[in-house]
Amino acid sequence: MSTAPLAPRSVVAARLRQARQLRGLSQREAGVRMGLDKDTASARISRYESESMAISLESLFELACALDVPAAYLLASTPAMADAILSLGSESGPQQEALATVLDALTRLPASQRKALAKSIVDAASRLKP
Repeated sequence: MSTAPLAPRSVVAARLRQARQLRGLSQREAGVRMGLDKDTASARISRYESESMAISLESLFELACALDVPAAYLLASTPAMADAILSLGSESGPQQEALATVLDALTRLPASQRKALAKSIVDAASRLKP
């Protein structure tokens, strides 16, 4: 059974709220950072988050910049995709290219090999954290 695709407004609304909260910003602060007037900033961001107003592509990019997230994050349809975009977006350009190459190689492996390598990488990374 397949699930219905998410509506674009609900995807952007959810990611906007998450990114804003991740950065510890109020709706007003997020709006002001994207260049909105302080008197209307909160209401505009609230409308985006409540799905009562569509966001233009230009505003989406301004908002992503204001929230310091890649614009693609605001369009990610799944939490896993959003997390991957945030992780990749925090790296330098050359590191993004290297990680993209690794990801491409991983996806071409048989599922059992991919699972074993992924587990090995996650285990190694967990040993690095304090």
